[in-house]
Amino acid sequence: MSSRKRTAADDENASTPRSLTRPISPPRKKRRTSESSQDASSSPLPDTLYPPIASATPKHVSTTPTSSSSPQTIKSPFQLTNIRDLPPELNRDSVNLKDLLGDPLISECWEFNYIHDIDFLMAAFDDDVRHLVRVHVVHGFWKREDQNRLQLQDDASRYKNVTLHAAYLPEMFGTHHTKMLILLRHDDTAQIIIHTANMITKDWTNMTNGVWPSPMLPLLSPGTPQHDPQIGNGAKFKIDFLNYLGSYDKNRPTCKEIITKLTNYDFSSIRGSLIASVPGRYKAPASVSRTSYGWLALQQSLAAVPVTSPSSPSSQIAIQISSIATLGPTNAWLKNTLFPVLSTHKSASSASPRNRPLSPSSFKILFPTPSEIRRSLDGYISGGSIHTKTGSSASAQQLKQLQYLHPHFCHWANDASDSRNSGRQRAAPHIKTYIRFSSSDPDSTSIDWALLTSANLSKQAWGDTANPKTGEVRICSYELGVLVWPGLYGDEAVMKPSFLTDTISTPPAQADSREVITLSGEDDDDDDDDDDDDDDDDDDDDDDDNDKK
Repeated sequence: MSSRKRTAADDENASTPRSLTRPISPPRKKRRTSESSQDASSSPLPDTLYPPIASATPKHVSTTPTSSSSPQTIKSPFQLTNIRDLPPELNRDSVNLKDLLGDPLISECWEFNYIHDIDFLMAAFDDDVRHLVRVHVVHGFWKREDQNRLQLQDDASRYKNVTLHAAYLPEMFGTHHTKMLILLRHDDTAQIIIHTANMITKDWTNMTNGVWPSPMLPLLSPGTPQHDPQIGNGAKFKIDFLNYLGSYDKNRPTCKEIITKLTNYDFSSIRGSLIASVPGRYKAPASVSRTSYGWLALQQSLAAVPVTSPSSPSSQIAIQISSIATLGPTNAWLKNTLFPVLSTHKSASSASPRNRPLSPSSFKILFPTPSEIRRSLDGYISGGSIHTKTGSSASAQQLKQLQYLHPHFCHWANDASDSRNSGRQRAAPHIKTYIRFSSSDPDSTSIDWALLTSANLSKQAWGDTANPKTGEVRICSYELGVLVWPGLYGDEAVMKPSFLTDTISTPPAQADSREVITLSGEDDDDDDDDDDDDDDDDDDDDDDDNDKK
């Protein structure tokens, strides 16, 4: 896509709008929904939008390789965002906001985020349809006197096609941290884009962020077979996604309109598990067909994911985040809640999942040092989006937290001479990923699963330890992410990291005829973070809100 600006000469010489000269397919004839579906869409939303769906023949999410003699290489389901001040060779396969929103066929956009710049958002739409796209902005500024809310209202007032919605936030320390776009198009397709960037210029220029774009979702055809919801398939994703949107309507109608529309779309092409957080108190779900949130949702999904080396010392889990909230004076939450959840996997010998925690040394927390922030493309300005309490700004409890986290810390910037380069060591991280992998050496790394999410390392995002009396888990914030693993693409599929590109040009020999799914790599250094710079990170003053960006 060209970045050249339009000139007056272009407008004078153009006989038709620029978007009409593009090679696009004509919209398909709009399908009518049945009377029964119309009646259902107008009824009040139940607590769970989708009950278990009966099906004579459940559809397996896996596919078989297209060739028995050579592996099929599949592009990474995650993409990195474009970095403005890096050369093209370091931005290969990356995306910017105009790539996502610049299609003139977009008719409606629902934008969910924590921080919003309305002018920046609107500038990403095609010039010829910018004033026609119905734009809905969902934010978390629930206090009427909040200056952020007042500014947002003032900005939106300049666009007749922008509607604001305040998310329901019952928790004092909760935030609306989800980062997502829902797009409806004139060709009767829809797309869901889950990402990690705030809707501001800073996050989309020189900070590392990630994007999961869904396939284009068509309208349901008459007679489309329904399938049982299974972890990782489109039926389960649709249940969880519509239930997540339904959570916004607990206090006032917010997402009912888009829920009604999305009900008529076919999600069967989606491969992945939705991992969402919604403010409230929740118990573990009784069945797969029920939607769960926070670490309960992650545990439910990981229980269906096999791993290559369950107890091998080579198994590691990399937690890469941009903020660390106050977790407590001891490592109890990590040791007794988060680490066991991340260790959960499908057992090969029994129907019950295993969640015996990996050894503490298997958990790596990738977090930039003050020196790495200083040397980033935007320098210390990047630190405004990267939070934890250190040095003189930290309380005694937070200093104890740093002590038990220190053995897990790894550098963000990959400056070691023997490590792989993905071109992002100088682009400060705002991306959040959780990845389980096995590796005896860099060339044999195998990824068991990967999660791209808005959730940082915090109890507010993932949920506190379950109440021993009630079994309830308290969650404070809205978060959203997508979990992927090799089995979604084939029973013998393998997932490999890729660097500086979204594909592996030559599949590894050990893959044989299996499908190879590549995963875009980030910069990291497995050495412990022993940086002894005296500089402190920029911090947020609210101890319970360090995860907010």
